[in-house]
Amino acid sequence: MDTAKSIPAVRVKNSKRKQFRNSRVLLLMCLPAIVFFCIFAYLPMPGLYLAFVKYNYTDGIFSSPFVGWDNFKFLIITGDLWRLTFNTVAYNIAFIVLGNIAQITVAILLNEIRKKWFKKISQTLMFLPYFISAVLIGLLAYNILSYDYGLLNGILRSLHLDPVKAYSEPHLWPFIIVITYLWQTTGYGSIVYFAAIMGLDSEIVEASEIDGANAFQRIIYIVLPWLKPTFIILLLFSLGGILKGNFGLFFNLVGANNTALYASTDIIETYVFRSLMTNFNFSMGSAVSLYQSVFGFVVVITANWIVKKVSPENSLF
Repeated sequence: MDTAKSIPAVRVKNSKRKQFRNSRVLLLMCLPAIVFFCIFAYLPMPGLYLAFVKYNYTDGIFSSPFVGWDNFKFLIITGDLWRLTFNTVAYNIAFIVLGNIAQITVAILLNEIRKKWFKKISQTLMFLPYFISAVLIGLLAYNILSYDYGLLNGILRSLHLDPVKAYSEPHLWPFIIVITYLWQTTGYGSIVYFAAIMGLDSEIVEASEIDGANAFQRIIYIVLPWLKPTFIILLLFSLGGILKGNFGLFFNLVGANNTALYASTDIIETYVFRSLMTNFNFSMGSAVSLYQSVFGFVVVITANWIVKKVSPENSLF
């Protein structure tokens, strides 16, 4: 009986070894990513204890006084946690929704271009903003929005209109930040959708043309349904970072110490930066980062569960 039971186990073991041998090239390709996440994501995890202590340089992380949830309570009482959460989530929702709409639109428009040389030139020009440094983007924005020397106020003064104090007006910055983000990322983000459209069976498109479907109908009834799985996967990936702000964009556009704009531009990343570099409050910064990670994990699991209920074939796991 024991021998009979051990045979399936041996077969399973041999099957796993065979799968490992057959997949060794793929595993080797994944090795750099695995090493990266082990070093930068898993090894630093014991440092999360920093969020529950009142850190000081003399005692170190694990010998500093343990304060439990006091760091989180302070964030809640001061209202910083709700402001940071709202700003970060609101901006990311705008980035995800408007960004995907813009990327899908650009990908479809590129697919409709018949001149190959014009399509290549258009793609190249749209990719360029993504490779521009955030520092340079901040400099360009300052040269446009500066009260004394900015291009915008120069035009307004020439028209005998009142100049705009952009860096003192919090209500203007959600529009400025979202427009800048779309300008920088739309061209690059459209690559995935454009590649998905390229995988569409040309016979289906030709059949629709024979049946008399115009370009708009092909887009509505063929292209968009074809892009649905790609959109759902990218959406789930994006939701994982819904509480992770674009630090480079916000820091270089707004700056870390412009208190007049905190109400509408302060996100978790800029708050953590100030906590670490200005206030030297490592415990508070760690508490916010831990909250950010747990929130993102819950959002991804919840979103994937909803997708699995509605459309199981499009869920991540």
